Amino acid sequence: MPQININLNPDPSRFKGKNRPVIRVSWNKAQEFCARLAKKTGKIYRLPSEAEWEYACRAGTTTPFHFGETITTDLANYNGNYTYASEPKGNFREQTTEVGIFPPNAFGLYDMHGNLWEWCADYCENYSCQQLRGGSWGLNPGICRSAYRSLDVAGLSDYNVGFRVVCAAAWTH
Repeated sequence: MPQININLNPDPSRFKGKNRPVIRVSWNKAQEFCARLAKKTGKIYRLPSEAEWEYACRAGTTTPFHFGETITTDLANYNGNYTYASEPKGNFREQTTEVGIFPPNAFGLYDMHGNLWEWCADYCENYSCQQLRGGSWGLNPGICRSAYRSLDVAGLSDYNVGFRVVCAAAWTH
């Protein structure tokens, strides 16, 4: 697939690098990016729903993490000063890592657990906040579980929040 150059301008990321995820992005800015990407490509791009995000994260599994019952800092980027289940403490990298240094799930998706929170399209009950999934580099491993969710205000750009996009498939008749 050809690379498409659409940037968040200015790049709000605290941690810079060619293969690092963009962070400190508000839900509103993520929506704006999807609209610009759609305009440039002629395809429909959007944020995933929570259900789509979890389905993509689990990749056919029913365990807390797509790679099994537990998590270590060899499998994901989170605060290794905390443990999950009986696993030992691990590395606390104190920043995002480059995409692709941890194994992908069965769908070929990287960093579904940890590294950064990801915006979803869903609103919470009072419509002033949005759903987040995935956990983050600075949090404990339990928050990185496939089923864990959090909330944030759509207009804010927290230091550990980013997004991934969904390309809607064309309808066929």
